[in-house]
Amino acid sequence: MYGFSTHLTGNLEEIEQQLTEALKVEGFGILTEIDVQATLKNKLGVDRAPYRILGACNPPLAHQALEADPDIGLLLPCNVVIREEPDGSVCVAFMDPRAVLGLVQGEGVEELADEVRSRLLRVREQLGGTLTG
Repeated sequence: MYGFSTHLTGNLEEIEQQLTEALKVEGFGILTEIDVQATLKNKLGVDRAPYRILGACNPPLAHQALEADPDIGLLLPCNVVIREEPDGSVCVAFMDPRAVLGLVQGEGVEELADEVRSRLLRVREQLGGTLTG
């Protein structure tokens, strides 16, 4: 398994705002936001439901990761997907840092992955909804 998620009812923009605030509480900021829906519409003329990829970063933890292995940046930031499901619900899915950082054989990386995972799980729990993964 490479991720975990929660399914919520409500407005996607409002849920994204709640998500951003919950991430902030755990020390994460949003470095990037990719609007997949808009990109596919502009580049391919494809209509799809809202789908965004947020690149979340906790600077102190990212610094620790980079100190452990300079190439670990290939696996950063922590991606969080927020998407509208066919039934109108909103799914918020989190990359599992254990799965991704498990690729790295560096001192302290496993503990760091556990710390990041714990923080992201707390964000998911703060959002509520139906938890999966």
